[in-house]
Amino acid sequence: MIVAERKPMEEILERLKPYKRVLLAGCRGCVTVCNSGGEKEVSILAAALQLARQERGEPFEPQEITVERQCDAEYLDPIRQKVDEADAVLSTACGAGVQFSAEHLSRSVVLPALNTVFIGVAEQRGIWGERCQACGDCKLDRTGGICPVTRCSKSIMNGPCGGSTDGHCEIDDSVPCGWQLIVDRLDALGEMERYEEILEEPDWSKSRDGGPRRYEREDLK
Repeated sequence: MIVAERKPMEEILERLKPYKRVLLAGCRGCVTVCNSGGEKEVSILAAALQLARQERGEPFEPQEITVERQCDAEYLDPIRQKVDEADAVLSTACGAGVQFSAEHLSRSVVLPALNTVFIGVAEQRGIWGERCQACGDCKLDRTGGICPVTRCSKSIMNGPCGGSTDGHCEIDDSVPCGWQLIVDRLDALGEMERYEEILEEPDWSKSRDGGPRRYEREDLK
């Protein structure tokens, strides 16, 4: 899932300063799962903004709405129906959702309430960890399902490096060595022969060159 966190309140307040009527738009997708932009978080943010604006003597008329996803046009209709009543939209979606909403609400100011952090997983309650950099050239089938690009602090494709000590990374002894994780997994799976395979660097042209990527499925068009 995409993990995001709320921007500092002062930053949000400063950006909203010119606007009186604000539509707070939440998303029931990834940002709900990581407790940063769902219906509950929208309600909490609206109340906090209302109190802060009152203390500053600034008029503020918030509205709240939460849709299924802001990265899918079919779910944006409820926002479209309310947007004319607002001076600005404050979106608690991820960066992709904010941009997509802005595209479809082209005559409205759409502002982000969150900072998008990474693609990750819920390791335990209140803790999320990065697992994927969306390189577009997945090699998990050869590394026991553990990504060397993300889990190795240096993104080394054939490791470990000389800084690994007792299974921990040299950057921080609380960080497990990504390649030690890979070796342990391959050993547990009885596939240690894969460790002898030389992995090529990811083909970053699939993700980093030529502007924004697109993925198309002819069977779904």
